[in-house]
Amino acid sequence: MQLRKLIDSTCGLRFMIDNLCTHSSYSRKLMLESSMMYDRSSIEKSYDVMKEFYQVIKNDENKNVVQTLQFKLCNLKDINNTISRLATSAVIDDIELYEVKSLALLSADVKNILEKISLDKIIEIPDLEEIVKILDPDGLRIATFYIYDSYSEKLASLRKKLKEKEVYQEEVYNEVIRIEDEIRAVLSEKLRPYSAIMVTALNALADVDINIAKSLQMKEMGLCFPTLSSNNISSYKGIFHPEVKSILKNEKREYQSVDIDLSMKPLIIMGANMGGKTIVLKTLAMCQYLLQFGFGVPAESADMMIYDEIFCLTTDDQSINKGLSSFAAEMKNIDAVIKASKQNKKILALIDEPARTTNPTEGTALVSSLVKLLQDREMSLVIVTHYNIKTYNNKCLRVKGLIDGKMNYELVETHEGEVPHEALNIAETLGVDPQWIEMAKEFYVD
Repeated sequence: MQLRKLIDSTCGLRFMIDNLCTHSSYSRKLMLESSMMYDRSSIEKSYDVMKEFYQVIKNDENKNVVQTLQFKLCNLKDINNTISRLATSAVIDDIELYEVKSLALLSADVKNILEKISLDKIIEIPDLEEIVKILDPDGLRIATFYIYDSYSEKLASLRKKLKEKEVYQEEVYNEVIRIEDEIRAVLSEKLRPYSAIMVTALNALADVDINIAKSLQMKEMGLCFPTLSSNNISSYKGIFHPEVKSILKNEKREYQSVDIDLSMKPLIIMGANMGGKTIVLKTLAMCQYLLQFGFGVPAESADMMIYDEIFCLTTDDQSINKGLSSFAAEMKNIDAVIKASKQNKKILALIDEPARTTNPTEGTALVSSLVKLLQDREMSLVIVTHYNIKTYNNKCLRVKGLIDGKMNYELVETHEGEVPHEALNIAETLGVDPQWIEMAKEFYVD
């Protein structure tokens, strides 16, 4: 699964990507086309590289060097089409020769900077100096290109004639064009063996840009480097949702992070509306994607499992545009989870308020049976509900709730499937019509 296909998932990945400051459009393209990692060694290798960049970036003394690197990387362009044409025996034109020369010079500049901050062995930039020599015969090391006089004495002489004579000399002009075409063919032939190494350099430069951006995001957002679980338990301390935290910060309000553990057994989270349960689900999904794409994770610490498939079914995941009712769409989505659980895959399924659009009696039956059906499958299942369901001795958490008129979003363990009755209290704190609340209390007592 490519990151591009997940960016608009309901968990909020787009916020993370939009706040990632890559300096080249090619770097961003490469990142969005990256595939989710499913094996431990790939994820660990990705973080090993990023940790080296982070150590440099968190040191304020390196700020100017990092900014210089970013400034240089603004010049990184996607020249894969040019390289592809070169590799297939085409004679490339002056613009394409300029692109190749620019890549070679940029590679040398970035390589030199990485050496100064001891990152040159972390991401190795290929040596393209032979390309520079081919395309920069005068040794000026300027990112421009034309067919230099240095390539041919005859060409230099003919160009001089054209400048000296006021009358247009078609024969001389045509000969200049012919020699220039010959030189382009020769240059293309000389550059052809370097096609593969150019692609390596292009992608290595993009990796530098991406790792700088990810490391800066970690520093700015207070993200952590996760560790990989070895005991089929994901354990989070101080997990938070960066987008929601940012919104609250702008409103001068504090975000309350939470601690949570997941195992290969169902976890039921209960609590009244406005208890932050859906945000917990979205955050868990986001963290899992961030891990498996090699980003920093929004938590104080995180020891995480790797999954083969991730499902995040939240209340804002609608399928109306597919012609399905809310209930039908929800049932289809949950059925996909059940089908996937029958395959030989390790699954994370996060389901928000299942059967919420039907009557409470049938809804309770559907949710209770779903927990029972999936409790012995190879999966981590988290269900948020405000139905009073049978938990079948699975772990059950509830939002701590209103304390002295203020919502506490801490998750605490409970041994009952009974949802706290706090809706009226919450409505009261919101300042809604008091007459309505009093009448509701009367009905509730009856």
